Amino acid sequence: MYYSEVTQKTIAFIESNLTEDIQLDSFPNVIGYSKYHLLRIFKQETGKSIGEYIRIRRLAMASTLLLHSDEPIITIAFLFHFQSQEAFTRAFKDMYSLPPGKYRKIMKTIRILKEEQMMNINQPIKGWSLSGSNPELYEISVDTNVFHTGIKSGLLAAKSEANMQHFGTMMQGFQADQFKGKRLKLSCYLKTENVAKSGAWLRVDNADGDTLQFDNMSERSIEGTADWNHYSIVLDVPEQSASIHFGVLLIGSGKVWADGFCLEKVDKKVPTTNLLAAEKLPKQPSNLDFSE
Repeated sequence: MYYSEVTQKTIAFIESNLTEDIQLDSFPNVIGYSKYHLLRIFKQETGKSIGEYIRIRRLAMASTLLLHSDEPIITIAFLFHFQSQEAFTRAFKDMYSLPPGKYRKIMKTIRILKEEQMMNINQPIKGWSLSGSNPELYEISVDTNVFHTGIKSGLLAAKSEANMQHFGTMMQGFQADQFKGKRLKLSCYLKTENVAKSGAWLRVDNADGDTLQFDNMSERSIEGTADWNHYSIVLDVPEQSASIHFGVLLIGSGKVWADGFCLEKVDKKVPTTNLLAAEKLPKQPSNLDFSE
């Protein structure tokens, strides 16, 4: 359905210790599971080993420092526990196809040019749109300062007037043809700051616009401030489906960053998170005379 508790805890621990000396042998005491179980489950669910995940996140954070600080490359290398500047340079080039120094120079130049061309923070984001009950109280943008992997993330932020009676969403939709008759999994990484409620969402509609399947994480919503973690939704796409819509939801105040969206077909053995599932309804009516 979504990452297991052990994987969620492991990611949370890694995110809060990226500049620390993370030893795999310390994970069992911190997370509460055996090392073998941790390694097996994490690899199975994320497709990466714990070591690979740490390396990717450290390089992503290093790229932020290269772009937004004047720290020497060797200082950044040691901060993220690379044994030498040469080792850091090799790893960075493998991921970003540029050595750190050249990356810093090119990306800073591109950033300056984009800032000069930017009319306002709400310029259109390819593929994404802003919607909700009160879209005028929210704004969406591309954030080059905060991201999970790569160099950017999507940001949905509430304006000061937003409260729990309002919500905004950064979303997009597409035709359902390629997923008809299949089970669809939406996954992404989210990070929040002072949110009232937030989460990913996924909806499947028919040609008349009727909703066939839906989940907005209302039963497991994110509240407050939380570092990057992985979330997913699984829905069936019936044959009569016409369109699929998805995005990030923000109820009330705060900010939510999104990165690494993925849509994939999964086996029917993977349980759905559909909030409209028939099994969520009682099998028969009750208390018809209001006596109970």
